[in-house]
Amino acid sequence: MATGYGQEYGRQGRPGFGGVGPGDLGNGRGGGRRRLPAMLRAPIEARTWGEFAYLLLSLPISTVLFALAVTTLSMGAGMLITFLGVPILAAGLACCRGFGALERTRARALLGLEVAPPEPIRPAKRGALAWMGELLKSGVSWRHMLYAMIHFPWAVFAGSVSLGFWTYGWALLSYPLWQWVFPMYLGTGGIQLYGDATHNVYLDNPFEIAMTALVGLLVTLATPWMMRALTTVDRLLVSGLLGPSRLATRVVELESDRGVVVDTAAADLRRIERDLHDGAQARLVSLAMDLGLAKEKLAEDPDAAARMVDEAHGEVKTALQELRDLARGIHPAVLTDRGLDAALSSVAARCTVPVTVEVDLPARPAPAIEGIAYFTVSELLQNVSKHSRASRATVDVWKVESRLLLQVTDDGVGGAGLAAGSGLRGLAERLDAVDGILAIDSPEAGPTRITAELPWRDRLAA
Repeated sequence: MATGYGQEYGRQGRPGFGGVGPGDLGNGRGGGRRRLPAMLRAPIEARTWGEFAYLLLSLPISTVLFALAVTTLSMGAGMLITFLGVPILAAGLACCRGFGALERTRARALLGLEVAPPEPIRPAKRGALAWMGELLKSGVSWRHMLYAMIHFPWAVFAGSVSLGFWTYGWALLSYPLWQWVFPMYLGTGGIQLYGDATHNVYLDNPFEIAMTALVGLLVTLATPWMMRALTTVDRLLVSGLLGPSRLATRVVELESDRGVVVDTAAADLRRIERDLHDGAQARLVSLAMDLGLAKEKLAEDPDAAARMVDEAHGEVKTALQELRDLARGIHPAVLTDRGLDAALSSVAARCTVPVTVEVDLPARPAPAIEGIAYFTVSELLQNVSKHSRASRATVDVWKVESRLLLQVTDDGVGGAGLAAGSGLRGLAERLDAVDGILAIDSPEAGPTRITAELPWRDRLAA
């Protein structure tokens, strides 16, 4: 679920989701710093110093972790024939997982990288042997061991490079402040670039001092961006090797989506039951009573019986209309027979504001996706009728690669959002259950543009 979706689809006349980032703000707190160019403020930003601290701490931590991993792996593999290698390997993997927790904490504190902890070890049986066996079978544990192996050489390289550039950059930049500490020799002083029995070269005149500071400034300004590139590799290593497996993550997502689908189905069943009980069923009960009374009066008062039958006839028509509306709310026949274009045109015709519908699809999607798209547009148009105070609205439906996109726009008052209790929140949860996205662009003064994205599933394949 999302309220800002940055991808721009290259379809003329249909804007992408867009969004406003923090760098686009021109006022408010911190506005002065934002007006300072990023290149100039990078060396003094907290992010830069956090990344520098991360790269420096990686040197001792990765050294200890690498030594532990190599020792336990070599000893455990060499002693597997005596069975003593099993507990050694298990202990090494457990230690690597412990260091993994430390690395995730360090990445969160210094890099701002949130990585969920992997699934814990839960052996089916109790006991040390079951625990060791489960640890050895865990792919997550071996990924932690792999991280220990490959992060050490990278940490040595990244830490050394960042320390050298950062130190030399600031040292050269501040050279005019500490150049005086060098002793004067024959009237000269400063850093000695070259010297032999015939002549010496010092950085001692104002031009050379200024050039030295300029070189230091350039190195200092470039080093933060170099460290960001170096920590990008660390981010990939931590998120790729120390987080939960993709299968486990997908299982959690599917479990959550299943819960949403079950809750939605239960809510729909309750709505149908309520509509039947309060609407058509109540009218049919009243109809049966009226017909019974009409039957009793038929012999003694035919005129009164005829009036009662006429009233019952009106009740039958109303009950039939309510049943049609209920059936349309479950799954309209026009959607099954003629597809989204005709079904959405029918919904637009019932809207209280003029609606223009444009459907541009090469084929019909799967029935489930088609139904979700229909009810999404239907609910959005209901919001337009009830809350937007708009004078017109448009509905666009098109396909981009393997995604079905729906966009409903209106020129109303705006202010739509995913606040608690909002119908849009429930709609976003329904879309999220099928890997869909709901993007809302609705400033307070309007207009409102709501875009829904669904996975395209071919009708024949489904």
